[in-house]
Amino acid sequence: MTMQRTTHVLSRREFTAMLAALALPRLSWSILARPYAVVLGTIQDGGLPQVGCYTPRCERARRDPQYVASLALIEPDAERYYLVDATPDITRQVDLIDEEGFRRRAQARRPFDGIFLTHAHIGHYLGLALLGREGLGIARTPVYCTPMMAEYLTTNGPWSLLVDEGRISFPEVPVDAWFTVDGWLRVRMIPVPHRPEFSDTVAFMFRGPGTTILYLPDVDRWESWSLRVQDVVREVDVALLDGTFFSSAEVPGRNIEDIPHPLIPHTMDLLEPVVRDGHRVVFTHFNNSNPVLDDGAAAEAVRRRGFELAQAGMRIVL
Repeated sequence: MTMQRTTHVLSRREFTAMLAALALPRLSWSILARPYAVVLGTIQDGGLPQVGCYTPRCERARRDPQYVASLALIEPDAERYYLVDATPDITRQVDLIDEEGFRRRAQARRPFDGIFLTHAHIGHYLGLALLGREGLGIARTPVYCTPMMAEYLTTNGPWSLLVDEGRISFPEVPVDAWFTVDGWLRVRMIPVPHRPEFSDTVAFMFRGPGTTILYLPDVDRWESWSLRVQDVVREVDVALLDGTFFSSAEVPGRNIEDIPHPLIPHTMDLLEPVVRDGHRVVFTHFNNSNPVLDDGAAAEAVRRRGFELAQAGMRIVL
């Protein structure tokens, strides 16, 4: 039987308690209080467990649920918090933001300084509805997305109610050019090819004081992109990339061409030289069928080649 690997990241309170227990000098938390990204979820839009799935993997997840792919960007000293993709699991996954300031702000209905949306597939924006009247009832919050995505939200309920009530707004920001948010975070939206049923799709580059990360959870195939994935990953320190499928045999009875994603081994073949040069590549957005979730041979094959698998709670210093 395979066991799923879990990662625990010390909170500020746990870190201070650990120093006290070990009788170590009380280091300033500011050493560790640089802006950072925290992974809030790693699963493809349908979730884990997925509806109607009764495989051993889904049954395990019913006891230990995993969350849909999402990210938070945090500036602890200024108590600024940003959400990257609003998933159906938002209610539970924001508990991974272990900052007292975030909880105070959530109680005041101002949890986020901004929300970044990649596209209009169900795992990436449905959670916005839980921030509206029937849920948290957030105060006005900027949503950073493409004009096509903003138009979709504005003209389709229930998200249009968030717009009509002034709960979300859409700042004018460029596509495929850098812009600055709140004076410290630089952002670039990069168009990527992915099924455009309702909106176009972008990846995000986020540049903090010391680190640049790429968040690209969905793409049809690397060869369809106008950019070379190798060149894009070389521009960043850490790339969180589409790891939906490991094998084309994962979805029997369905045509994988209807849900195209690059296979993890193919992405590794393309990016292994880039990883050897010191750029981190972390896979995320795993389908419930993906064997890397078992932390067995497939996961080991990924790690053996120098790649990583995202886990909820993983932190990346910015």
